[in-house]
Amino acid sequence: MNVPAIILKDAQLAENIGAAARVMANFGLGDLRLVAPRDGWPQERAWASASGANWPLDGAKVFDRLEPAIADLTLVLATTARPREAVLPVIGPREAAAALKAAGGACGLLFGGERAGLEKSDIALCHAVVTAPVDPRFTSLNLAQTVAIMAYEWRMAVAPETPDGFGGGEPAADRAAMLGLYQHLESELDASGFFHPPEKRAGMVRNLRAALGRARFTDQEVRTLRGVVTALSKGRGKVLAKLAALDRGRGQRG
Repeated sequence: MNVPAIILKDAQLAENIGAAARVMANFGLGDLRLVAPRDGWPQERAWASASGANWPLDGAKVFDRLEPAIADLTLVLATTARPREAVLPVIGPREAAAALKAAGGACGLLFGGERAGLEKSDIALCHAVVTAPVDPRFTSLNLAQTVAIMAYEWRMAVAPETPDGFGGGEPAADRAAMLGLYQHLESELDASGFFHPPEKRAGMVRNLRAALGRARFTDQEVRTLRGVVTALSKGRGKVLAKLAALDRGRGQRG
């Protein structure tokens, strides 16, 4: 699999370089190439902004000009939100990720500096322009945000699976457990007089079962709900006992 290089040309702020390295690490990219960073390299502030994602920064390659930075790449895509005169295909981030995945050799994504982006001469060295579907009223994206969009789309193209630890969780309770819950709840509702008038009971039961069934409770959740029903029914008994005691007291006073 060809993992694309991230090429930052004319990056002005160390913090943005560090933030870009952080999202590179998030999505499995490690080849960072810096072309003429404004304040030189290395810069300690970049490591601070990377928040521990140090490996793209530790292995970063630095170039004075763009040409040697892309010399070994067979596919280079330029990212920009500004229309340019260069006659190149214009694609979106998802299409770009698919093209990078299918590339027959080393590939890369080129990003311009924060102030002015890429020059026409930079774009002319690339194979296509990538632009995100941003609102035309405000097209400017932070450098690290742009890298994040492209890195995310790349990851979705090559490894869209849910990360480990985010599986489906516990399985849904089986029908026997749900039927037990239904019958328990319905018996207590019968005792409390909830199903009134009686001729509407069947429809009310259907609605309750449909609503509870859609929730796909686990076995533990079913047991918890049955405990709730039991606690409420016992509470009702205490109330009835208190009312009976009050009635007895009135009778004795009378």
